[in-house]
Amino acid sequence: MSVGRVLWASGPVLRARTTGSFQMREAVYVGSQSLLGEVVSINGEEIVAQVYEDATGLRPGEEIRGSGAPLGIRVGPGLLGNIFDGLLRPLSGCRPQYVEPGAGGGAACRFDFTPLVKRGEALGGGAVFGRVTPAQGRAQDCLVPPHVAGEVVDIADAGNHGEDAIVCRIRSAGGAVQEVAMGHFWPVRVPRPAAERLPSDEPLVTGQRILDCLFPVVLGGKAAIPGGFGTGKTVLLEALAKSCNADVIVYLGCGERGNEMAGVLEEFPKLTDPRTGRPLMERTVIIANTSNMPVAAREASIYSAVTVAEYFRDQGLHVALMADSTSRWAEALREVSGRLGELPGEGGYPAYLSSRLADFYERAARVRTLNGRTGSVTLLSSISPPSGDFSEPVTSHSKRYVRCFWALDIKRAQARFYPAIHPLQSYSEDAGELADWWVKAFGSVPAGAVAGRPANEWLELRRGFLTLLDEQVRLERMARIVGKDALPPRQQLALFCAEIVNEAFLRQSAFSDVDWYASPRRQAAMMRLIGRFIALAEQALAQGAPLERIAALGFLRPLQRMGEEIGEDRLGEFDVLAQRMEREFRGLSTEAGDVR
Repeated sequence: MSVGRVLWASGPVLRARTTGSFQMREAVYVGSQSLLGEVVSINGEEIVAQVYEDATGLRPGEEIRGSGAPLGIRVGPGLLGNIFDGLLRPLSGCRPQYVEPGAGGGAACRFDFTPLVKRGEALGGGAVFGRVTPAQGRAQDCLVPPHVAGEVVDIADAGNHGEDAIVCRIRSAGGAVQEVAMGHFWPVRVPRPAAERLPSDEPLVTGQRILDCLFPVVLGGKAAIPGGFGTGKTVLLEALAKSCNADVIVYLGCGERGNEMAGVLEEFPKLTDPRTGRPLMERTVIIANTSNMPVAAREASIYSAVTVAEYFRDQGLHVALMADSTSRWAEALREVSGRLGELPGEGGYPAYLSSRLADFYERAARVRTLNGRTGSVTLLSSISPPSGDFSEPVTSHSKRYVRCFWALDIKRAQARFYPAIHPLQSYSEDAGELADWWVKAFGSVPAGAVAGRPANEWLELRRGFLTLLDEQVRLERMARIVGKDALPPRQQLALFCAEIVNEAFLRQSAFSDVDWYASPRRQAAMMRLIGRFIALAEQALAQGAPLERIAALGFLRPLQRMGEEIGEDRLGEFDVLAQRMEREFRGLSTEAGDVR
Protein backbone atom coordinates (compact mmCIF):
# COMPACT_ATOMS: atom_id res chain seq x y z
CA MET A 1 0.00 0.00 0.00
CA SER A 2 1.30 3.43 -0.93
CA VAL A 3 1.66 5.85 1.97
CA GLY A 4 2.87 9.38 2.54
CA ARG A 5 3.04 12.25 5.03
CA VAL A 6 1.21 15.56 4.77
CA LEU A 7 3.61 18.47 4.19
CA TRP A 8 1.17 21.33 3.66
CA ALA A 9 -2.59 21.88 3.74
CA SER A 10 -4.88 24.71 2.61
CA GLY A 11 -8.53 24.00 3.25
CA PRO A 12 -9.46 20.86 1.29
CA VAL A 13 -6.14 20.80 -0.63
CA LEU A 14 -2.99 19.17 0.73
CA ARG A 15 0.50 18.30 -0.44
CA ALA A 16 2.25 15.14 0.75
CA ARG A 17 5.61 13.39 0.34
CA THR A 18 5.07 9.74 -0.51
CA THR A 19 6.69 6.35 -0.50
CA GLY A 20 5.28 3.96 -3.05
CA SER A 21 3.40 4.62 -6.25
CA PHE A 22 0.25 6.75 -6.35
CA GLN A 23 -1.91 7.20 -9.43
CA MET A 24 -3.85 10.15 -10.77
CA ARG A 25 -7.45 10.19 -9.52
CA GLU A 26 -6.66 7.48 -6.94
CA ALA A 27 -8.80 7.59 -3.81
CA VAL A 28 -6.78 8.22 -0.65
CA TYR A 29 -7.44 8.21 3.09
CA VAL A 30 -5.96 11.00 5.17
CA GLY A 31 -5.14 11.19 8.86
CA SER A 32 -6.43 9.26 11.84
CA GLN A 33 -10.03 9.85 10.76
CA SER A 34 -9.42 8.33 7.28
CA LEU A 35 -10.79 11.36 5.48
CA LEU A 36 -11.63 10.48 1.87
CA GLY A 37 -9.67 12.33 -0.80
CA GLU A 38 -8.40 12.05 -4.35
CA VAL A 39 -5.03 12.54 -5.99
CA VAL A 40 -5.15 15.46 -8.44
CA SER A 41 -1.44 16.05 -9.14
CA ILE A 42 1.79 14.05 -8.99
CA ASN A 43 5.27 15.59 -9.04
CA GLY A 44 8.00 13.04 -8.38
CA GLU A 45 7.67 11.95 -4.77
CA GLU A 46 5.10 14.62 -3.98
CA ILE A 47 1.39 14.44 -4.60
CA VAL A 48 -1.41 16.96 -4.31
CA ALA A 49 -4.78 15.67 -3.14
CA GLN A 50 -8.15 17.24 -2.52
CA VAL A 51 -10.09 16.10 0.53
CA TYR A 52 -13.83 15.57 0.22
CA GLU A 53 -14.56 15.97 3.92
CA ASP A 54 -14.09 18.57 6.62
CA ALA A 55 -10.32 18.93 7.01
CA THR A 56 -10.47 20.92 10.26
CA GLY A 57 -7.59 19.87 12.54
CA LEU A 58 -5.52 18.28 9.76
CA ARG A 59 -1.82 19.07 10.31
CA PRO A 60 1.59 18.31 8.74
CA GLY A 61 2.88 14.84 9.48
CA GLU A 62 -0.50 13.15 9.20
CA GLU A 63 -0.42 9.89 7.25
CA ILE A 64 -2.00 9.59 3.80
CA ARG A 65 -2.77 6.11 2.45
CA GLY A 66 -3.57 5.10 -1.10
CA SER A 67 -6.53 2.83 -1.82
CA GLY A 68 -5.17 1.44 -5.07
CA ALA A 69 -8.48 2.26 -6.78
CA PRO A 70 -9.97 5.39 -8.32
CA LEU A 71 -12.58 7.43 -6.48
CA GLY A 72 -15.81 5.49 -6.83
CA ILE A 73 -19.14 4.53 -5.34
CA ARG A 74 -21.04 1.32 -4.78
CA VAL A 75 -24.15 1.03 -6.96
CA GLY A 76 -26.86 -1.48 -6.26
CA PRO A 77 -30.50 -2.02 -5.30
CA GLY A 78 -30.12 -0.06 -2.07
CA LEU A 79 -30.01 3.25 -3.94
CA LEU A 80 -33.61 3.62 -5.05
CA GLY A 81 -35.91 5.39 -2.64
CA ASN A 82 -33.16 6.73 -0.39
CA ILE A 83 -31.25 9.91 0.38
CA PHE A 84 -27.46 10.23 0.26
CA ASP A 85 -24.74 12.82 0.67
CA GLY A 86 -22.42 13.83 -2.18
CA LEU A 87 -20.14 10.81 -1.63
CA LEU A 88 -23.16 8.49 -1.66
CA ARG A 89 -23.16 7.82 2.06
CA PRO A 90 -26.72 7.06 3.22
CA LEU A 91 -28.80 9.58 5.12
CA SER A 92 -31.99 7.48 5.10
CA GLY A 93 -33.27 3.99 4.43
CA CYS A 94 -32.12 0.78 6.13
CA ARG A 95 -28.69 2.18 6.99
CA PRO A 96 -29.13 5.86 7.97
CA GLN A 97 -26.31 7.62 9.72
CA TYR A 98 -25.10 11.02 10.75
CA VAL A 99 -22.26 11.58 8.31
CA GLU A 100 -19.11 12.32 10.27
CA PRO A 101 -15.60 12.70 8.81
CA GLY A 102 -14.28 9.33 7.73
CA ALA A 103 -17.68 7.61 7.90
CA GLY A 104 -18.12 4.67 5.59
CA GLY A 105 -21.16 3.38 3.78
CA GLY A 106 -22.94 1.92 6.78
CA ALA A 107 -24.47 -1.52 7.10
CA ALA A 108 -25.68 -3.26 3.95
CA CYS A 109 -29.40 -3.50 3.18
CA ARG A 110 -31.04 -6.87 2.70
CA PHE A 111 -33.26 -7.86 -0.23
CA ASP A 112 -35.18 -10.85 -1.53
CA PHE A 113 -33.01 -12.21 -4.33
CA THR A 114 -34.23 -14.34 -7.25
CA PRO A 115 -31.60 -15.88 -9.59
CA LEU A 116 -32.24 -15.56 -13.32
CA VAL A 117 -29.30 -17.66 -14.58
CA LYS A 118 -28.06 -21.21 -14.05
CA ARG A 119 -24.66 -22.76 -13.44
CA GLY A 120 -22.73 -23.22 -16.66
CA GLU A 121 -24.40 -20.28 -18.40
CA ALA A 122 -22.14 -17.76 -20.15
CA LEU A 123 -22.55 -14.12 -19.12
CA GLY A 124 -21.08 -11.00 -20.61
CA GLY A 125 -20.32 -7.71 -18.91
CA GLY A 126 -23.48 -5.87 -17.87
CA ALA A 127 -25.65 -8.99 -18.12
CA VAL A 128 -28.62 -9.51 -15.80
CA PHE A 129 -28.08 -12.43 -13.42
CA GLY A 130 -30.79 -11.89 -10.82
CA ARG A 131 -33.62 -9.75 -9.55
CA VAL A 132 -34.25 -8.20 -6.17
CA THR A 133 -37.60 -7.32 -4.68
CA PRO A 134 -37.49 -4.72 -1.90
CA ALA A 135 -40.15 -4.52 0.78
CA GLN A 136 -41.47 -1.42 -0.99
CA GLY A 137 -40.84 -0.04 -4.46
CA ARG A 138 -40.04 -1.48 -7.83
CA ALA A 139 -38.15 -4.69 -8.50
CA GLN A 140 -34.62 -4.17 -9.78
CA ASP A 141 -32.19 -6.22 -11.83
CA CYS A 142 -28.77 -7.29 -10.59
CA LEU A 143 -26.06 -6.59 -13.15
CA VAL A 144 -22.72 -8.23 -13.77
CA PRO A 145 -20.04 -5.51 -13.55
CA PRO A 146 -19.16 -4.30 -17.07
CA HIS A 147 -15.57 -5.56 -16.82
CA VAL A 148 -16.57 -9.11 -15.72
CA ALA A 149 -17.51 -11.90 -18.16
CA GLY A 150 -17.37 -15.68 -18.24
CA GLU A 151 -19.17 -18.86 -17.12
CA VAL A 152 -21.39 -19.02 -14.04
CA VAL A 153 -19.87 -21.52 -11.62
CA ASP A 154 -22.12 -20.74 -8.66
CA ILE A 155 -25.36 -18.83 -8.12
CA ALA A 156 -27.17 -18.30 -4.83
CA ASP A 157 -30.58 -19.78 -4.23
CA ALA A 158 -33.61 -17.54 -3.95
CA GLY A 159 -33.78 -15.94 -0.55
CA ASN A 160 -32.99 -12.91 1.57
CA HIS A 161 -29.40 -11.71 1.19
CA GLY A 162 -27.34 -8.67 2.10
CA GLU A 163 -26.59 -6.24 -0.69
CA ASP A 164 -22.84 -6.91 -0.36
CA ALA A 165 -23.15 -10.71 -0.01
CA ILE A 166 -21.61 -12.81 -2.78
CA VAL A 167 -24.50 -14.29 -4.77
CA CYS A 168 -22.75 -15.28 -8.01
CA ARG A 169 -19.31 -16.56 -9.05
CA ILE A 170 -18.10 -16.25 -12.62
CA ARG A 171 -15.04 -17.96 -14.14
CA SER A 172 -13.37 -15.81 -16.81
CA ALA A 173 -11.74 -17.16 -19.97
CA GLY A 174 -8.37 -17.05 -18.17
CA GLY A 175 -9.62 -19.29 -15.38
CA ALA A 176 -9.90 -16.62 -12.65
CA VAL A 177 -13.08 -16.71 -10.59
CA GLN A 178 -14.80 -13.37 -9.97
CA GLU A 179 -17.17 -12.96 -7.03
CA VAL A 180 -20.25 -10.84 -7.77
CA ALA A 181 -22.65 -9.29 -5.27
CA MET A 182 -26.00 -7.60 -5.89
CA GLY A 183 -24.17 -4.27 -6.01
CA HIS A 184 -20.74 -3.39 -7.34
CA PHE A 185 -18.14 -0.63 -7.29
CA TRP A 186 -17.75 1.85 -10.14
CA PRO A 187 -15.38 4.85 -10.49
CA VAL A 188 -17.45 8.02 -10.69
CA ARG A 189 -15.35 9.83 -13.30
CA VAL A 190 -15.50 6.95 -15.78
CA PRO A 191 -18.67 6.69 -17.93
CA ARG A 192 -20.26 3.26 -17.77
CA PRO A 193 -19.88 1.51 -21.14
CA ALA A 194 -22.77 0.86 -23.51
CA ALA A 195 -23.05 -1.26 -26.64
CA GLU A 196 -24.25 1.60 -28.83
CA ARG A 197 -25.49 5.18 -28.69
CA LEU A 198 -28.90 5.55 -30.29
CA PRO A 199 -30.76 8.51 -31.81
CA SER A 200 -33.90 9.51 -29.94
CA ASP A 201 -37.30 10.43 -31.35
CA GLU A 202 -39.30 10.27 -28.10
CA PRO A 203 -39.59 13.18 -25.67
CA LEU A 204 -39.10 13.37 -21.97
CA VAL A 205 -42.69 14.39 -21.20
CA THR A 206 -42.48 16.98 -18.44
CA GLY A 207 -46.16 17.90 -18.12
CA GLN A 208 -45.24 21.58 -18.56
CA ARG A 209 -46.85 22.97 -21.72
CA ILE A 210 -44.21 25.58 -22.52
CA LEU A 211 -41.54 22.85 -22.42
CA ASP A 212 -43.30 19.93 -24.09
CA CYS A 213 -44.94 21.95 -26.86
CA LEU A 214 -42.45 24.75 -27.53
CA PHE A 215 -39.06 23.59 -26.23
CA PRO A 216 -39.11 19.79 -25.86
CA VAL A 217 -36.16 17.62 -24.87
CA VAL A 218 -35.69 14.05 -26.08
CA LEU A 219 -35.06 11.06 -23.86
CA GLY A 220 -31.30 11.02 -23.48
CA GLY A 221 -31.10 14.75 -24.19
CA LYS A 222 -29.53 17.67 -22.34
CA ALA A 223 -31.18 20.87 -21.14
CA ALA A 224 -29.80 23.88 -19.28
CA ILE A 225 -32.08 26.02 -17.08
CA PRO A 226 -30.35 29.36 -16.40
CA GLY A 227 -31.99 32.03 -14.31
CA GLY A 228 -31.24 34.73 -11.79
CA PHE A 229 -32.16 34.63 -8.12
CA GLY A 230 -35.90 34.15 -7.54
CA THR A 231 -36.83 33.03 -11.04
CA GLY A 232 -38.00 29.59 -9.92
CA LYS A 233 -35.22 27.19 -10.96
CA THR A 234 -35.58 24.89 -7.96
CA VAL A 235 -39.40 24.92 -8.08
CA LEU A 236 -39.29 24.05 -11.79
CA LEU A 237 -36.86 21.16 -11.24
CA GLU A 238 -38.99 19.84 -8.40
CA ALA A 239 -42.07 20.05 -10.63
CA LEU A 240 -40.27 18.14 -13.37
CA ALA A 241 -39.14 15.50 -10.90
CA LYS A 242 -42.75 15.00 -9.77
CA SER A 243 -44.38 14.87 -13.19
CA CYS A 244 -41.94 13.73 -15.90
CA ASN A 245 -42.31 10.31 -17.48
CA ALA A 246 -38.86 9.00 -16.53
CA ASP A 247 -38.70 5.60 -14.82
CA VAL A 248 -36.16 6.84 -12.26
CA ILE A 249 -35.42 10.33 -10.94
CA VAL A 250 -31.99 11.26 -9.58
CA TYR A 251 -32.29 14.63 -7.83
CA LEU A 252 -28.99 16.31 -6.97
CA GLY A 253 -28.86 19.34 -4.68
CA CYS A 254 -25.35 20.56 -5.46
CA GLY A 255 -24.28 23.47 -3.25
CA GLU A 256 -27.83 24.74 -2.78
CA ARG A 257 -29.11 26.39 0.39
CA GLY A 258 -29.84 24.02 3.23
CA ASN A 259 -33.41 25.21 3.71
CA GLU A 260 -34.21 24.45 0.04
CA MET A 261 -32.87 20.91 0.34
CA ALA A 262 -34.68 20.52 3.65
CA GLY A 263 -37.90 21.31 1.79
CA VAL A 264 -37.11 18.69 -0.85
CA LEU A 265 -36.24 16.07 1.77
CA GLU A 266 -39.42 16.86 3.68
CA GLU A 267 -41.77 16.97 0.70
CA PHE A 268 -40.64 14.18 -1.62
CA PRO A 269 -41.31 11.24 0.75
CA LYS A 270 -44.91 12.48 1.10
CA LEU A 271 -45.64 12.79 -2.63
CA THR A 272 -47.53 10.28 -4.75
CA ASP A 273 -46.38 9.18 -8.20
CA PRO A 274 -49.29 10.12 -10.53
CA ARG A 275 -48.46 7.23 -12.87
CA THR A 276 -48.58 4.45 -10.29
CA GLY A 277 -50.33 5.90 -7.26
CA ARG A 278 -47.36 4.75 -5.18
CA PRO A 279 -45.01 7.03 -3.18
CA LEU A 280 -42.83 9.12 -5.50
CA MET A 281 -39.69 8.22 -3.52
CA GLU A 282 -39.95 4.65 -4.78
CA ARG A 283 -38.55 5.84 -8.12
CA THR A 284 -36.29 8.58 -6.75
CA VAL A 285 -32.73 8.88 -5.50
CA ILE A 286 -31.87 12.14 -3.71
CA ILE A 287 -28.27 13.27 -3.35
CA ALA A 288 -28.00 16.21 -0.96
CA ASN A 289 -24.80 18.24 -0.90
CA THR A 290 -25.70 21.61 0.57
CA SER A 291 -23.64 24.79 0.56
CA ASN A 292 -22.39 24.25 4.12
CA MET A 293 -20.88 20.85 3.29
CA PRO A 294 -17.21 20.52 2.28
CA VAL A 295 -16.67 22.36 -0.99
CA ALA A 296 -14.60 19.62 -2.65
CA ALA A 297 -17.39 17.09 -2.03
CA ARG A 298 -19.65 19.37 -4.05
CA GLU A 299 -17.33 18.84 -7.03
CA ALA A 300 -17.53 15.06 -6.59
CA SER A 301 -21.30 14.93 -6.04
CA ILE A 302 -22.17 15.68 -9.65
CA TYR A 303 -20.14 12.66 -10.81
CA SER A 304 -21.72 10.46 -8.15
CA ALA A 305 -25.17 11.47 -9.39
CA VAL A 306 -24.52 10.77 -13.07
CA THR A 307 -22.92 7.42 -12.20
CA VAL A 308 -26.08 6.45 -10.30
CA ALA A 309 -28.15 7.52 -13.31
CA GLU A 310 -26.05 5.39 -15.67
CA TYR A 311 -26.43 2.37 -13.38
CA PHE A 312 -30.23 2.51 -13.68
CA ARG A 313 -29.92 3.23 -17.41
CA ASP A 314 -28.04 -0.05 -17.76
CA GLN A 315 -31.09 -1.85 -16.39
CA GLY A 316 -33.03 -0.64 -19.44
CA LEU A 317 -34.69 2.28 -17.63
CA HIS A 318 -35.16 5.91 -18.63
CA VAL A 319 -33.53 8.16 -16.04
CA ALA A 320 -33.85 11.92 -15.53
CA LEU A 321 -31.05 13.63 -13.59
CA MET A 322 -31.95 17.02 -12.08
CA ALA A 323 -28.77 18.87 -11.10
CA ASP A 324 -29.36 21.99 -9.01
CA SER A 325 -27.05 23.65 -9.80
CA THR A 326 -23.98 23.40 -12.02
CA SER A 327 -23.01 26.97 -11.08
CA ARG A 328 -22.35 25.87 -7.50
CA TRP A 329 -20.34 22.94 -8.83
CA ALA A 330 -18.30 25.32 -11.00
CA GLU A 331 -17.72 27.56 -7.99
CA ALA A 332 -16.28 24.55 -6.14
CA LEU A 333 -13.95 23.97 -9.10
CA ARG A 334 -12.88 27.61 -8.91
CA GLU A 335 -12.18 27.53 -5.17
CA VAL A 336 -10.16 24.32 -5.30
CA SER A 337 -8.32 25.53 -8.41
CA GLY A 338 -7.32 28.70 -6.58
CA ARG A 339 -5.95 26.70 -3.67
CA LEU A 340 -3.98 24.58 -6.14
CA GLY A 341 -2.37 27.76 -7.47
CA GLU A 342 -3.62 27.26 -11.03
CA LEU A 343 -3.83 30.21 -13.38
CA PRO A 344 -7.43 31.43 -13.52
CA GLY A 345 -9.38 31.71 -16.74
CA GLU A 346 -12.46 33.70 -17.60
CA GLY A 347 -14.42 34.80 -14.53
CA GLY A 348 -11.77 33.27 -12.27
CA TYR A 349 -12.85 29.75 -13.24
CA PRO A 350 -10.14 27.22 -14.12
CA ALA A 351 -9.14 26.90 -17.75
CA TYR A 352 -10.58 23.37 -17.85
CA LEU A 353 -14.13 24.46 -16.92
CA SER A 354 -15.33 23.91 -20.48
CA SER A 355 -13.89 20.39 -20.74
CA ARG A 356 -15.34 19.40 -17.36
CA LEU A 357 -18.78 20.60 -18.45
CA ALA A 358 -18.39 18.63 -21.69
CA ASP A 359 -17.45 15.48 -19.75
CA PHE A 360 -20.58 15.83 -17.64
CA TYR A 361 -23.08 16.60 -20.39
CA GLU A 362 -21.74 13.93 -22.75
CA ARG A 363 -22.79 11.27 -20.27
CA ALA A 364 -26.39 11.97 -21.27
CA ALA A 365 -27.50 9.55 -23.98
CA ARG A 366 -30.04 7.05 -25.15
CA VAL A 367 -28.17 3.77 -25.53
CA ARG A 368 -28.40 0.10 -26.22
CA THR A 369 -26.98 -1.38 -23.05
CA LEU A 370 -24.48 -4.25 -22.81
CA ASN A 371 -27.39 -6.61 -22.07
CA GLY A 372 -29.30 -5.51 -25.20
CA ARG A 373 -31.91 -3.30 -23.60
CA THR A 374 -32.61 0.36 -24.34
CA GLY A 375 -32.16 2.97 -21.63
CA SER A 376 -31.40 6.65 -21.37
CA VAL A 377 -30.04 9.37 -19.11
CA THR A 378 -31.54 12.85 -19.59
CA LEU A 379 -29.65 15.70 -17.92
CA LEU A 380 -31.55 18.77 -16.71
CA SER A 381 -29.22 21.21 -14.99
CA SER A 382 -30.00 24.58 -13.52
CA ILE A 383 -27.51 27.45 -13.74
CA SER A 384 -27.37 30.48 -11.44
CA PRO A 385 -25.62 33.22 -13.43
CA PRO A 386 -24.67 36.24 -11.29
CA SER A 387 -27.18 39.08 -11.83
CA GLY A 388 -28.92 36.92 -14.45
CA ASP A 389 -26.09 37.53 -16.93
CA PHE A 390 -26.28 34.73 -19.51
CA SER A 391 -22.91 35.73 -20.99
CA GLU A 392 -21.01 34.54 -17.90
CA PRO A 393 -18.72 31.48 -18.39
CA VAL A 394 -20.85 28.65 -16.96
CA THR A 395 -23.92 29.60 -19.01
CA SER A 396 -22.05 30.37 -22.22
CA HIS A 397 -20.01 27.14 -22.06
CA SER A 398 -23.10 25.07 -21.20
CA LYS A 399 -24.86 26.37 -24.32
CA ARG A 400 -22.18 24.65 -26.40
CA TYR A 401 -23.07 21.22 -25.06
CA VAL A 402 -26.84 21.27 -24.53
CA ARG A 403 -29.55 21.11 -27.18
CA CYS A 404 -32.28 22.70 -25.07
CA PHE A 405 -31.98 26.06 -23.37
CA TRP A 406 -34.81 27.01 -21.00
CA ALA A 407 -34.07 30.61 -20.03
CA LEU A 408 -35.85 31.86 -16.91
CA ASP A 409 -36.70 35.55 -16.98
CA ILE A 410 -36.71 37.73 -13.86
CA LYS A 411 -39.38 40.08 -15.27
CA ARG A 412 -41.83 37.23 -15.88
CA ALA A 413 -41.11 35.88 -12.41
CA GLN A 414 -41.71 39.30 -10.82
CA ALA A 415 -45.03 39.43 -12.71
CA ARG A 416 -45.89 36.07 -11.04
CA PHE A 417 -45.86 34.34 -14.41
CA TYR A 418 -44.75 30.71 -13.91
CA PRO A 419 -43.00 28.84 -15.33
CA ALA A 420 -41.01 32.04 -15.91
CA ILE A 421 -39.40 30.68 -19.08
CA HIS A 422 -38.81 33.38 -21.67
CA PRO A 423 -40.14 32.03 -24.99
CA LEU A 424 -37.84 34.19 -27.11
CA GLN A 425 -34.59 33.54 -25.24
CA SER A 426 -35.17 29.80 -25.06
CA TYR A 427 -34.71 27.23 -27.81
CA SER A 428 -34.81 23.51 -28.52
CA GLU A 429 -32.76 21.76 -31.17
CA ASP A 430 -34.64 18.52 -30.42
CA ALA A 431 -37.98 19.78 -31.75
CA GLY A 432 -37.41 18.49 -35.29
CA GLU A 433 -36.77 14.93 -34.05
CA LEU A 434 -40.11 14.91 -32.20
CA ALA A 435 -42.42 16.02 -35.02
CA ASP A 436 -43.62 12.50 -35.83
CA TRP A 437 -44.21 11.72 -32.16
CA TRP A 438 -46.47 14.77 -31.82
CA VAL A 439 -48.49 13.68 -34.88
CA LYS A 440 -49.55 10.65 -32.83
CA ALA A 441 -50.28 12.83 -29.79
CA PHE A 442 -52.54 15.09 -31.84
CA GLY A 443 -54.40 12.06 -33.12
CA SER A 444 -55.15 13.42 -36.57
CA VAL A 445 -53.36 15.24 -39.35
CA PRO A 446 -54.84 18.18 -41.24
CA ALA A 447 -55.45 17.90 -44.95
CA GLY A 448 -52.65 19.00 -47.23
CA ALA A 449 -49.14 17.88 -47.95
CA VAL A 450 -45.65 19.31 -47.71
CA ALA A 451 -43.05 17.73 -49.98
CA GLY A 452 -45.33 14.76 -50.50
CA ARG A 453 -45.86 14.17 -46.77
CA PRO A 454 -48.79 15.10 -44.50
CA ALA A 455 -48.47 18.50 -42.87
CA ASN A 456 -47.51 18.40 -39.20
CA GLU A 457 -50.08 20.27 -37.13
CA TRP A 458 -47.83 20.53 -34.06
CA LEU A 459 -44.95 22.07 -35.99
CA GLU A 460 -47.28 24.58 -37.63
CA LEU A 461 -48.89 25.58 -34.34
CA ARG A 462 -45.52 25.76 -32.55
CA ARG A 463 -44.11 27.97 -35.27
CA GLY A 464 -47.23 30.15 -35.22
CA PHE A 465 -47.13 30.61 -31.43
CA LEU A 466 -43.43 31.56 -31.41
CA THR A 467 -43.92 33.96 -34.33
CA LEU A 468 -46.87 35.58 -32.54
CA LEU A 469 -44.90 35.98 -29.30
CA ASP A 470 -42.02 37.55 -31.22
CA GLU A 471 -44.45 39.96 -32.89
CA GLN A 472 -45.90 40.82 -29.49
CA VAL A 473 -42.54 42.13 -28.25
CA ARG A 474 -42.10 44.29 -31.34
CA LEU A 475 -45.64 45.69 -31.16
CA GLU A 476 -45.41 46.43 -27.43
CA ARG A 477 -42.33 48.55 -28.05
CA MET A 478 -44.26 50.43 -30.72
CA ALA A 479 -47.34 50.79 -28.49
CA ARG A 480 -45.26 52.40 -25.75
CA ILE A 481 -44.44 55.17 -28.22
CA VAL A 482 -47.70 55.77 -30.12
CA GLY A 483 -50.21 54.14 -27.77
CA LYS A 484 -51.99 50.82 -28.21
CA ASP A 485 -55.17 52.39 -29.59
CA ALA A 486 -53.19 54.00 -32.43
CA LEU A 487 -52.14 50.62 -33.80
CA PRO A 488 -54.02 49.15 -36.78
CA PRO A 489 -56.71 46.58 -35.89
CA ARG A 490 -54.59 43.72 -37.26
CA GLN A 491 -51.75 44.58 -34.88
CA GLN A 492 -54.11 45.05 -31.93
CA LEU A 493 -55.52 41.60 -32.66
CA ALA A 494 -51.98 40.16 -32.67
CA LEU A 495 -51.39 41.58 -29.19
CA PHE A 496 -54.71 40.18 -28.00
CA CYS A 497 -53.98 36.70 -29.40
CA ALA A 498 -50.47 36.71 -27.91
CA GLU A 499 -52.01 37.46 -24.52
CA ILE A 500 -54.36 34.49 -24.96
CA VAL A 501 -51.35 32.23 -25.74
CA ASN A 502 -49.54 33.47 -22.63
CA GLU A 503 -52.43 33.32 -20.19
CA ALA A 504 -54.37 30.31 -21.47
CA PHE A 505 -51.46 28.10 -22.54
CA LEU A 506 -48.02 29.09 -21.23
CA ARG A 507 -48.98 30.03 -17.66
CA GLN A 508 -49.17 26.90 -15.52
CA SER A 509 -49.07 26.77 -11.74
CA ALA A 510 -47.03 24.02 -10.12
CA PHE A 511 -49.28 24.31 -7.07
CA SER A 512 -52.62 23.94 -8.90
CA ASP A 513 -54.61 20.81 -8.09
CA VAL A 514 -55.78 20.60 -11.74
CA ASP A 515 -53.13 22.25 -13.86
CA TRP A 516 -49.86 21.17 -12.16
CA TYR A 517 -49.54 18.54 -14.90
CA ALA A 518 -50.79 18.41 -18.50
CA SER A 519 -50.67 15.18 -20.48
CA PRO A 520 -49.68 15.29 -24.16
CA ARG A 521 -53.34 14.72 -25.17
CA ARG A 522 -54.48 17.63 -23.05
CA GLN A 523 -51.67 19.84 -24.33
CA ALA A 524 -52.55 18.96 -27.93
CA ALA A 525 -56.22 19.78 -27.35
CA MET A 526 -55.39 23.15 -25.80
CA MET A 527 -52.84 23.99 -28.49
CA ARG A 528 -55.26 23.12 -31.29
CA LEU A 529 -58.09 25.09 -29.66
CA ILE A 530 -56.00 28.26 -29.33
CA GLY A 531 -54.66 27.87 -32.86
CA ARG A 532 -58.22 27.60 -34.17
CA PHE A 533 -59.23 30.70 -32.20
CA ILE A 534 -56.39 32.71 -33.77
CA ALA A 535 -57.40 31.59 -37.26
CA LEU A 536 -61.09 32.40 -36.70
CA ALA A 537 -60.30 35.78 -35.12
CA GLU A 538 -58.13 36.81 -38.08
CA GLN A 539 -60.84 35.65 -40.48
CA ALA A 540 -63.54 37.57 -38.60
CA LEU A 541 -61.43 40.74 -38.54
CA ALA A 542 -60.82 40.43 -42.27
CA GLN A 543 -64.59 40.14 -42.80
CA GLY A 544 -65.18 43.42 -40.99
CA ALA A 545 -65.95 42.33 -37.43
CA PRO A 546 -64.68 44.91 -34.91
CA LEU A 547 -61.99 43.83 -32.46
CA GLU A 548 -64.18 44.90 -29.54
CA ARG A 549 -66.83 42.35 -30.54
CA ILE A 550 -64.23 39.60 -30.91
CA ALA A 551 -62.83 40.38 -27.44
CA ALA A 552 -66.35 40.28 -25.97
CA LEU A 553 -67.30 36.80 -27.19
CA GLY A 554 -68.64 34.62 -24.39
CA PHE A 555 -66.38 31.61 -24.88
CA LEU A 556 -63.18 33.64 -24.23
CA ARG A 557 -63.44 33.42 -20.44
CA PRO A 558 -63.67 29.59 -20.46
CA LEU A 559 -60.87 29.55 -23.06
CA GLN A 560 -58.57 31.56 -20.79
CA ARG A 561 -59.48 29.39 -17.79
CA MET A 562 -59.42 25.99 -19.52
CA GLY A 563 -56.16 24.96 -17.88
CA GLU A 564 -57.69 25.31 -14.43
CA GLU A 565 -61.21 24.16 -15.31
CA ILE A 566 -60.73 21.21 -17.68
CA GLY A 567 -58.76 18.43 -16.03
CA GLU A 568 -57.32 15.18 -17.33
CA ASP A 569 -60.56 13.32 -16.66
CA ARG A 570 -62.72 15.77 -18.66
CA LEU A 571 -60.94 16.05 -22.01
CA GLY A 572 -64.25 15.83 -23.87
CA GLU A 573 -65.05 19.36 -22.68
CA PHE A 574 -62.45 20.72 -25.09
CA ASP A 575 -64.67 19.57 -27.97
CA VAL A 576 -67.67 21.26 -26.33
CA LEU A 577 -65.71 24.50 -25.98
CA ALA A 578 -64.51 24.23 -29.59
CA GLN A 579 -68.10 23.85 -30.82
CA ARG A 580 -69.17 26.87 -28.79
CA MET A 581 -66.32 28.90 -30.27
CA GLU A 582 -67.27 27.95 -33.84
CA ARG A 583 -70.91 28.81 -33.14
CA GLU A 584 -70.14 32.26 -31.68
CA PHE A 585 -67.77 33.12 -34.52
CA ARG A 586 -70.46 32.13 -37.06
CA GLY A 587 -72.84 34.50 -35.32
CA LEU A 588 -70.22 37.23 -35.41
CA SER A 589 -69.69 36.70 -39.14
CA THR A 590 -73.45 36.98 -39.70
CA GLU A 591 -73.51 40.29 -37.82
CA ALA A 592 -70.59 41.60 -39.86
CA GLY A 593 -72.34 40.59 -43.08
CA ASP A 594 -75.55 42.38 -42.03
CA VAL A 595 -73.58 45.54 -41.27
CA ARG A 596 -71.97 45.50 -44.72
